[in-house]
Amino acid sequence: MPAVDLAEGGEIRFGAVRLGVMHTPGHTEGSVCLLDNDNGRLYSGDTLFAGSYGRVDLPGGSPEAMVASLDRLHRLDDPLQVLPGHGRSTTIGAERPWLEWVAREGRLPP
Repeated sequence: MPAVDLAEGGEIRFGAVRLGVMHTPGHTEGSVCLLDNDNGRLYSGDTLFAGSYGRVDLPGGSPEAMVASLDRLHRLDDPLQVLPGHGRSTTIGAERPWLEWVAREGRLPP
C-alpha cells in the first residue's frame, strides 16, 4: 500500500513546500511528475530527462502514454527547471524543440 496517494491534481505538502501531482504515464502506468510552482521546479522522475525521456519498453511502459505525457509537459513554461530522477537538470525551454516535435508528430523520436 502506498504511504501517500499521488492522484492527479493532488498536492503533497511538507513544511512550506507544496508539490502538485501530475499523472504522466509512459515509463510506468503510475508515473507522476511533481510540480513546485512556488520555486519553478518540476521533479520529473523517469518521464523527462535532459534531451530524452524514460524507457517505455519495460512492463507497464507505453509509447502512446509517453507521447501524451510529453505533450502535456511541453505546455509548461520555458523557465521551469526540470529535475529528473537521474542525470543533469534542464529546463522546459531547453527541451522545447524536441518536445514540440513529439506533440506535432504524435510519436516518440527515433
